[in-house]
Amino acid sequence: MGSKGKRIVFTGGSGKAGRHVIPELLKRGHTVLNLDLTDFPKEHDPEGKVFTLRTDLTDSGQVFNAFTTHFNFAGYELPSVPGPPDVVIHFAAYARNMLVPDNECYKGNVTSTYNVIEAACKLGVPKILIASSETVYGVCFAQGDIEYESFPLDENIDVNPMDTYAISKLCGERVARGFARRFDNDIYALRIGNVVEPHEYAKDFPGYLRDPKARKRNAWSYIDARDLGQICDLAVQRDGLGFQVFNATNDTITATFPTRQFLENWCPNTPIVKEMEEWEAPLSNRKIRDVLGFKEEHNWRKYCDPEQ
Repeated sequence: MGSKGKRIVFTGGSGKAGRHVIPELLKRGHTVLNLDLTDFPKEHDPEGKVFTLRTDLTDSGQVFNAFTTHFNFAGYELPSVPGPPDVVIHFAAYARNMLVPDNECYKGNVTSTYNVIEAACKLGVPKILIASSETVYGVCFAQGDIEYESFPLDENIDVNPMDTYAISKLCGERVARGFARRFDNDIYALRIGNVVEPHEYAKDFPGYLRDPKARKRNAWSYIDARDLGQICDLAVQRDGLGFQVFNATNDTITATFPTRQFLENWCPNTPIVKEMEEWEAPLSNRKIRDVLGFKEEHNWRKYCDPEQ
């Protein structure tokens, strides 16, 4: 695969993350078909570049069909019917617990992820990205005040979440690992941090800084939705890694004093087992920086004065 101009099928693009990620992919020269149950929001696509095909991803037949369809009506002008896309990016899911009963959350997330990975692999798609989650580290939706295993939280830590949403995401990672081995393609699982949209900095971050405990369940980390778009593009470009897990977070801790000091004050029972950069996010993105070359563009301090 080259570096630009891929045909990408993106599931769940109308959601909080996707509505920022897809415009970033378009800016970088890709074409995108959105599979969702709701249309892509017009305010994020004023020129109408994103076509949405309403697709129930829990229906395997619909998934196979959607992966071999036109990206828009202009496809009918081409001399032949479309083949499968170059890349599938799977973000569609119940986005957290407490939206539907737990069994429905598990069924919907696991079934849709399995269907997407199976169809893409069997159709010969060489690159698949799936949205995993920070929740697999076991604290975000834990019952009670639970400690992290150790800091920094990196991709090598054994994860054992107790909640349905996180377990469904971990199941998706396991499916991805097995299918990447079977089909010898690239499947990268992005453990996405707390997604922050541009308008949320001024609204939410002052409160986060005043109340450090408020961010424990997110490991005092986040991902700017636009930087997540950059991450997806970098993952599309980088080939040959097989199955990989990447933390998808921004660089720095959401706090007003350095990381080690902050963690020793607010998470004293969790060991710090590796050296950490002065302001490094506890949910560390070192791997995605080192392997994919991620350079954040939207540090929270650009949008929220830490002195206020």
